[in-house]
Amino acid sequence: MFDSGSDSGSHSRRRVLKTFAGGFGMLGLAGLLADEARAGATRGRADDPLAERPTMFKPRAKRVIFLFMSGGPSHVDLFDPKPRLDRDNGKPLPFEMPKLVRTKTGNLLRSPFKFAPRGQSGIEISDLFPKLATRADDLCVIRSMVADNINHNGACLQMNTGEQAFSRPSMGSWLLYGLGSENQDLPGFVVISPSQPAQGAPLWSSSFLPASYQGTLVSDLDQPIADLKNDRLDLSRQRRQLDGLRKLNEIHKASRAEDSRLGARIASFELAFRMRTEAPEAFGLAGESPATRKLYGLDEPTTSIFGRQCLLARRLSERGVRFVQVYHTQTSKHASCQLWDQHGGLKSELPANCAATDTPIAGLLTDLKARGLLDDTIVVWGGEFGRTPTAEGTDGREHHPFGFTMWLAGGGVKGGIVHGATDEFGWHAVQDKVHVHDLHATILHLLGIDHTKLTYRYAGRDFRLTDVAGEVVTPILT
Repeated sequence: MFDSGSDSGSHSRRRVLKTFAGGFGMLGLAGLLADEARAGATRGRADDPLAERPTMFKPRAKRVIFLFMSGGPSHVDLFDPKPRLDRDNGKPLPFEMPKLVRTKTGNLLRSPFKFAPRGQSGIEISDLFPKLATRADDLCVIRSMVADNINHNGACLQMNTGEQAFSRPSMGSWLLYGLGSENQDLPGFVVISPSQPAQGAPLWSSSFLPASYQGTLVSDLDQPIADLKNDRLDLSRQRRQLDGLRKLNEIHKASRAEDSRLGARIASFELAFRMRTEAPEAFGLAGESPATRKLYGLDEPTTSIFGRQCLLARRLSERGVRFVQVYHTQTSKHASCQLWDQHGGLKSELPANCAATDTPIAGLLTDLKARGLLDDTIVVWGGEFGRTPTAEGTDGREHHPFGFTMWLAGGGVKGGIVHGATDEFGWHAVQDKVHVHDLHATILHLLGIDHTKLTYRYAGRDFRLTDVAGEVVTPILT
């Protein structure tokens, strides 16, 4: 990328980068600088890749919060009650299992948890989610989700990027590419994950899209913007240095107009500088009221971690961040269990995961609604797949992509409804199937984007989030 002779001279571009770049830190902005070799041409103004852009048609939502339960939550224990499992507990599944299996599971296993109708809508939700159950009338519960991969890595990739095996841009990256950001002083795509989910960084990668559209990871909840502050230089001197660096970069870029990599790097430095004043307030939770802290469960050991993640998601969303991805990867600071991947320990670990997330999720929905934000914010809940209705061992369930549950709320989605169904055992989606591509197409549609027209040419082909498939699930729209 750089000329071999660019180190000559006392004020060379490379020397200025070495001298000044560290002053901006930006460890929290690693996504904007990562993998420059993949960046291509930007849409819109080359010097402002995150500038807000018009929608293709009138949107019903402006932003997305995706609550991702890493590991695969069990639909038949949480949102899809099956009386037939109670009656036939311990009996063999009365039809042949699909060939796509990982391990042999045994006979049918009834849920050890009780369900009850919730809210005026009467949606049946497990007792494991008592707080979320109070928001039932805001939920659109999709019981007929299907995916194509039975392993965590491939299934996580598909749910986050639309592709099972290869590097593809994540949903948040596609939204930034298509719409830009409402707030030019914060990243437009933020990932909040205390530890790595399956596959890790490829889940929020911009892949072959310009580097500016990659997700910015926040992993340290105690210090989410570490190293952004520069105590050695005041703001005015940093501004002068950054202006000088921009001039040198622009000279270098003049003969490389077709290459967006340097533009993305310039933009990241500028964003880091602007974040000096905006980010501390956006990421700071100290000013939240005791009532809000209680709403999200911030002061309870069981809910404190995910509560802080959800509260950060609300604060970023109300400040115009386009896409916030919240990964549940830790139950609490004092307990450890297998996250949503109950091959065993179903009766103890699934309740622990629900206890860690129930209050924060209900608090997020309540808070968004009270602030008038739920109307134009899509909240999505789910994992990469569900769990088998048959037993693995005596107290577990296997991976299950053939029919599982996710839910949406807000942003032009009907509340208090159930869409689709699995069979009487909870094995196959049999009514109004919703593939991962359909879910992605629907989310893009709610944000004013035709998923068939949001494309990017790479390696001689026009790529899109939904590949060559996907239909908008119109029955769930208001």
